[in-house]
Amino acid sequence: MDRDATEPRVVVGVDGSPSSYEALRWAVRYAGLAGAGTVDAIAVWELPGLYGWSAPAVDMDVDEDETRQKMRQELTEVLGADAAEAVRTHVVHGNPADVLLRAAEDAEVLVVGSRGRGGFARALLGSVSQHVSQHANCPVVIVRSEKK
Repeated sequence: MDRDATEPRVVVGVDGSPSSYEALRWAVRYAGLAGAGTVDAIAVWELPGLYGWSAPAVDMDVDEDETRQKMRQELTEVLGADAAEAVRTHVVHGNPADVLLRAAEDAEVLVVGSRGRGGFARALLGSVSQHVSQHANCPVVIVRSEKK
């Protein structure tokens, strides 16, 4: 990922879930208030079974350009056109927690969503949220989606 180490950055994980959209909104608001120069929205794709003993039963051809275009469209829908233009998008292959931790090594803050499902499960963090909160070199903000 291209980045200027002297410019304060906010890194946010985006996976298409309502909580990741809330995290994106939070990250953009925070960047504006804190004077952070850049918001990097990171979408991570990983092929299920790729690291296991069996071959994956999925299509290995992921169209990254199409994924970037879809991500840009989603950012525009979530943030509006002007705010979305100020966000840098990255589509990266790998383990989501590992990719986010590497991307946030020199960030001011890492923002991720927490998928609440209701009842007791709602109080639990997702595996990526939990992992990055325990291993990041910067502060981590975990944002829940609003109840509908």
